[in-house]
Amino acid sequence: MKLILSDRPLDIKITGDHIRYIDLSLLKIANCIGCFGCWTKTPGRCVIRDDAVKVYPLIAASDAVIYVSRIKYGGYDTVMKTMLERAIPVQQAFIQILNGETHHVQRNVLPKKATIIAYGDMSGGQRKLFERLVSRNAHNMNFESYRVIFADEGQLDRKVAEEVAKWEE
Repeated sequence: MKLILSDRPLDIKITGDHIRYIDLSLLKIANCIGCFGCWTKTPGRCVIRDDAVKVYPLIAASDAVIYVSRIKYGGYDTVMKTMLERAIPVQQAFIQILNGETHHVQRNVLPKKATIIAYGDMSGGQRKLFERLVSRNAHNMNFESYRVIFADEGQLDRKVAEEVAKWEE
């Protein structure tokens, strides 16, 4: 399965049952409360019952993901950041050493090819910081490869459509 997660509506055409598009701005997703219930009380499932519990299993089951997010202070904007934080149930509480660093053990998460399309008013410093953030998160998000694309807001629909077309090749 292929997944598009966006923090805003996109005007794109999706063909085929193997691609899912989710506009996170339409969902009710509460902030993670840091209780670690997804590791201790209900392993693999968040204790907060909202729309996030429908999304993070799709992230885990996807072999390719496009994340579309506004850049805010060199990071993901609120809607995307909240969803990514709520996806912690796809990881286990256990730690492993990967390339000399500690990372969480994944819980049935497919390795994925990730494309992150970032938009908004961003300086060169914010771009570098965002690229560093994505690089640091790549292991915990189980990216086998990733690319960061910066775009003007008016280009988003076209950029996403171009990336989706690559899935069809």
